[in-house]
Amino acid sequence: MSSVLKLLNRASLLTLSLLKKRKCAPPIYGATSVVRRAVEVRTLFTNVGGKIFGNRRFCTSVVSYKRKKDDYPPKSIEDDKQEEFLDSEVDLQDKEVEELFQQRIPVVPEGGQRIFIVHPDVKWGVKKQHLTTGELQMAEAVALVNSLPDWMIVDTIIMPTKTPDTKYVFGKGNLQAITEKISALPQLTAVFMNVERLSPLAEKELEDLWGVKVFDRYTVVLHIFRYNARTKEAKLQITLAEIPLLKSRLKNELANKDQQGGGSRYIMGSGETFTEVQHRLLKEKEMKIKSALEKLRQKRTLLRAQRTRREFPVISVVGYTNCGKTTLIKALTGDTKLQPRDQLFATLDITAHAGVLPSHMTVIYVDTVGFLSQLPHGLIQSFSATLEDVIHSDLIVHVRDVSHPESLNQKVNVLNVLKNLNLPSHLLDSLVEVHNKIDLQEGYCTTDPNILGISALHGYGLEELKQRIENAVLKSTGRQIMTLRVKLSGLQLSWLYKEATVQKVDVMAEDDTANVSVIISNSAYGKYKKMFP
Repeated sequence: MSSVLKLLNRASLLTLSLLKKRKCAPPIYGATSVVRRAVEVRTLFTNVGGKIFGNRRFCTSVVSYKRKKDDYPPKSIEDDKQEEFLDSEVDLQDKEVEELFQQRIPVVPEGGQRIFIVHPDVKWGVKKQHLTTGELQMAEAVALVNSLPDWMIVDTIIMPTKTPDTKYVFGKGNLQAITEKISALPQLTAVFMNVERLSPLAEKELEDLWGVKVFDRYTVVLHIFRYNARTKEAKLQITLAEIPLLKSRLKNELANKDQQGGGSRYIMGSGETFTEVQHRLLKEKEMKIKSALEKLRQKRTLLRAQRTRREFPVISVVGYTNCGKTTLIKALTGDTKLQPRDQLFATLDITAHAGVLPSHMTVIYVDTVGFLSQLPHGLIQSFSATLEDVIHSDLIVHVRDVSHPESLNQKVNVLNVLKNLNLPSHLLDSLVEVHNKIDLQEGYCTTDPNILGISALHGYGLEELKQRIENAVLKSTGRQIMTLRVKLSGLQLSWLYKEATVQKVDVMAEDDTANVSVIISNSAYGKYKKMFP
């Protein structure tokens, strides 16, 4: 009994010390609650099957001590602005973001991951892909694996299936053939099942059958995102995208514990089961990340509003991953800071770059996250805040890699994602389609006058593309090209240089005036007439 009291006292002192450092009021609960909280945190991050979090320390928000159970979820951002101490808790600092991000970094076996890729070739039904082949889908799976450092492909197989939604994905005979092939590869460390998402049950059953880790497209793409994430926002979005995966695994583990008679264990008489604690902590983590992302979204909205006030036309450059978007923007803007990489998902963050059109009009080119076929819906949702810039742009340029054998299928996937973003109809109607990498396509020719062939790497067709973008921007933004007579002794000319795009100035020396050719928006022209009647 004395040892328990010592433990309680030590826990109380430790917690009060932490609260003192954070300048927070002590919790209203007693020492028993402190110990319970410590056990909850330690248990969650060391015991979820040993697969979800790993053996890491994690600090939960002190604010959670102050809330009653029915106060959850946390307060809104508006409330946070009124209460500074809550705001500091919800707004994750860089160190906290890095801790959350590091918790799920996968451990690569010594010598690297040695992968066997299995592609289930669906022969019929709703999941059959009609615009591609099993061989081309396998080629994309190979490219995904090759995007990761220390991941090596040992072997591949394309196996037909009629039952892609069953527990084992394949029928008994084909499953046995795959199992025998895996048994003959002792150096193997993992299997990549080239499907959008495996259920937790299917993943567990296959891992038990084959004795190695099993990945699906969801987890492989998350690994690639993790490798390429550089900014706070990208890391938060990836961590958020993993939450549904953790929840589904937790649910599956609960089912297993119930079968073993261990799913209803309580923690130190707290009234909460082990699984309920895990769910609650996951929920807290999810809400904290969403709150931080909301703050970043508000900052992005503010930047977008500033661009709108300055009336810079915004051009979103979209396309399938590795189609050459970043290379094109670098060629159009001359931005030497851009360093395109020949790999999938090299760009995870929205970046904006200023460029000049033939009329000397300044525009903003926005580089976006690349799209992918069978991209899991959860990933799209996590990056929805990033894709908001596409919705608010003045023009969309769709870049296609015409040298790729699946160029048409890639186009369909990109257009489907754009439609799911609920874009305004005028944005989809005015979309400019660009065929990139024509230097790799022998005898390239297009009969569609609305499509322009270019090579962003070698600069072919860029001047014509700039002119086409300019015409589309003038139409979509309602800008006008006009000539205005101004007095050189007045403020008109300096105002036009600031608020419009001045193309040409013809000075009339005899009457101290000039004819100024400008590109000006309707709103700016209205201001001009009001200021200089």
